[in-house]
Amino acid sequence: MSAVRGWLRRFGGMFGKARRDRDLAAELEAHVQMRVDDAVARGVPPEQARREALQRLGGLEQTKERVRDRRGIPFFEVAAQDVRYGLRVLRRNPVFAAVAVATLALGIGANTALFSVVDGVLLNPLPYPDADRLVTLHESKPNFAAGSVSYPNFRDWQAMNRTFSGMAILRGSSFSLLGRGEPEQVRGHFVSSDFFPILGVRPVRGRFFAKGEDEIGGKPLALIGEELWKRKFQAAPDVFGSSIVLDGKAYTIIGVVPAGFDLTLRSANRSDVFLPIGQWGNPLLDNRGAGLGIHGVGRLRPGVSLAQARADMGRVARNLAAAYPDKDRGIGATLIPLRDRIVGEIRPFLLALLGAVAFVLLIACVNVANLTLARSTSRLREFGIRSALGAGRRRILRQLLTESLLLSVLGGGLGLLLAARGTRAALALLGPSVPRTAEVGIDARVLVFTTAVSLLAGLLFGLAPAIRSSRYASSDALKLGGRTAVGGRHRAQAVFVVVELAMALVLLIGAGLMIRTLSRLWKLDPGFEPKGVLTFNLSMPPSMAGAPAAKIRAAVRDLDATLASAPGVRAASLSWESFPLLWDEEALFWPEGKPKPSNASDMNWSLKYVVEPGYREAMGLRVRRGRFLAPGDDENAPLVTVIDDVFARKYFGSDDPVGKRLNLADFDRPAEIVGVVHHVRQWGLDADDVQPLRAQLYLACQQMPDKYVSGSAGGTIAVRTAGAPSALAGPLRRLLQAAHRDQVVYGMQTMEEVISDSLAARRTSMILLGAFAALALVLSAIGIYGVIAFVAGQRKGEIGIRMALGAERRDILRLVVGQGGRLAALGIGLGILAALGLTRLMSGLLYGVRAFDPATFGAMAAVLWAVAMLASYLPARAAAAADPIVVLRAE
Repeated sequence: MSAVRGWLRRFGGMFGKARRDRDLAAELEAHVQMRVDDAVARGVPPEQARREALQRLGGLEQTKERVRDRRGIPFFEVAAQDVRYGLRVLRRNPVFAAVAVATLALGIGANTALFSVVDGVLLNPLPYPDADRLVTLHESKPNFAAGSVSYPNFRDWQAMNRTFSGMAILRGSSFSLLGRGEPEQVRGHFVSSDFFPILGVRPVRGRFFAKGEDEIGGKPLALIGEELWKRKFQAAPDVFGSSIVLDGKAYTIIGVVPAGFDLTLRSANRSDVFLPIGQWGNPLLDNRGAGLGIHGVGRLRPGVSLAQARADMGRVARNLAAAYPDKDRGIGATLIPLRDRIVGEIRPFLLALLGAVAFVLLIACVNVANLTLARSTSRLREFGIRSALGAGRRRILRQLLTESLLLSVLGGGLGLLLAARGTRAALALLGPSVPRTAEVGIDARVLVFTTAVSLLAGLLFGLAPAIRSSRYASSDALKLGGRTAVGGRHRAQAVFVVVELAMALVLLIGAGLMIRTLSRLWKLDPGFEPKGVLTFNLSMPPSMAGAPAAKIRAAVRDLDATLASAPGVRAASLSWESFPLLWDEEALFWPEGKPKPSNASDMNWSLKYVVEPGYREAMGLRVRRGRFLAPGDDENAPLVTVIDDVFARKYFGSDDPVGKRLNLADFDRPAEIVGVVHHVRQWGLDADDVQPLRAQLYLACQQMPDKYVSGSAGGTIAVRTAGAPSALAGPLRRLLQAAHRDQVVYGMQTMEEVISDSLAARRTSMILLGAFAALALVLSAIGIYGVIAFVAGQRKGEIGIRMALGAERRDILRLVVGQGGRLAALGIGLGILAALGLTRLMSGLLYGVRAFDPATFGAMAAVLWAVAMLASYLPARAAAAADPIVVLRAE
């Protein structure tokens, strides 16, 4: 019985094989006949046409044998054949290949460019040994969670902590460099001796400060930056032991710091000079209650966690508060990982942009998938022949995926070239305030990312078309051409269009929210009139450093006269301490008639502006009550102050503060309030409202204590000009330097530029998001145009019949455009639902507008709808313009 069953199976197999061979021969013969018919229609003789068709196939039997023999070919050889065949296919379809590669290159290039920025700024380890153990050190105090550290407290932190292997401090400054050509202002830092060893930085030449050389009263030593060494000292190897004159004081050079070094890794903060902290001549340096803009950095001991270090520093702060209650009560220690301190502010912007550019790549993939689907319809006969020759569905699927991967690899290669330029453009937009820009570039990790994204993109846009096309790869395709797949293909393409429209709408809404945010910020009242204001810093001649207060006051009056004599100057004022949007200083006070608080933390705090009477007109301040500072408010007059309306509301409520008196911590006499001005947004247009310290008071330069005035040989100048401020920059610089050759003018910018710089991160996000959204909109328009054009082409026969039966042009337009409208409506609906969830992630980047803003959602939906309708109308117009007789004859 078993023998009979075996014989039947063999007979059935032979019968089945013979039947398959007959079917195969029949299909091939049908295909040869089809080629012959086409050639005869072109005028080729029948015999020649048949001979050429058989030669092209290599003969029926030989073709079948080749198909059967390929079953034993190794995988890599088959893959190589697939690649070669795929390249031939793309070469025969140059327009399709060019459009697909260009589309992918835009998406992959944008992703690669932005990833290189994210990689360099956020992902790369900091360029310090064991950087994860580095933290920044600050004092927590009233109004400031991460305030500056007093020098005596720092010394005690060093001695009393148990969790740090080392601590150091730094304080930014600037110096007038003399004796090396034209006088210039150089950026510098005062640092403690452990600063560079803690960071693991090595000198280019010479040595760093030794322990004890940073003490008050130590030797005047200096470190210079490598760039300054090359620029001013011609990289002389014997520079060590020579002098550098800063602010009129000679310092001995002992070492060279590597080029581009800055703790925060921001190019805008790089220093040319480093001096020991003990060389700072500030008389308040040894005052335990004075922070003076000093901040610290520390390295945790191996195995110590951040939580343990915070607990340890809390213990140290409590001990100091007990030992020095008048200065340290209420003072704590704040520890922030160095990485968070450097990139914490820029991280949300970069991640939001990375998410947006990922949407662009997805839209590009969907677009190419639509192109591939449309093109595969014309290849169904090819798939049928391959199937008839013995190729299974998996084999055809692999071939189609190989072609998709070839497109993605070509797009990735071109995208990498675009990314090299795009990265530079992105960095230019982000500006010099972005950290770690020197580390951004196309490195091995970026190449791996580009390769992975390219291959993933190839799978994303190639898989669905390949599966659908391989499903129709059968002998029926030889007989029915592409008609079998039309309905399914339409549905797949429609789904793709809906998805890309939804993603485009999400990007459009995100860009719209950022545009509205920036618009709201530009419309905010900064509290002053920025138009027509030029600002710059002035360093008086070194001979004025430490000069008697009377001499400094006389020099300030001479400066006022010089500025007033300049053509085009309407008002000018010197400013010390706080300046809007740039830097801040605080004043401590308590109301007159109440006892002086025993501790600085128990006093009231206010921002302190030390200015001249011309400051009101120069900055365009608005007096709400009383008066502003007057020329008579000098060192011989009673002490007066002007407060802002926030100060008035906070400390006086509904009472009139004019005539009230305040006790100021730095003065031995009370100050009378003579006026109230409008509040100035000191902390930024977007951040001022949420800051705990907003109250402001103004004091006259000439009324400051003698000790204070003697240490103030310079400051910030605000000038209101009659014409364009930039036109007055050069003449003012020359006028001031002519007054004294060692007087240095630097940092010239208009107040409009200051405001613009404060909004740089938001403006950059808006520009990049807008660019991504525009690209997504264009790709989506191309996608819906392609689908509607393809569908209209497939329905030519139906349209011809409709027109032959009396349908008018507008009916055809309505039919075709209506299909595009339905797709657009679905895409917009899906996009709004997605945006409702995703825009919540942007709430931290918005100001004055909700994440769900109906006006923005509606406007962006209308824009997308209009573009979709235009993209649908163009192929609809072409379909409606066709001659029905020509269409029906072609069918």
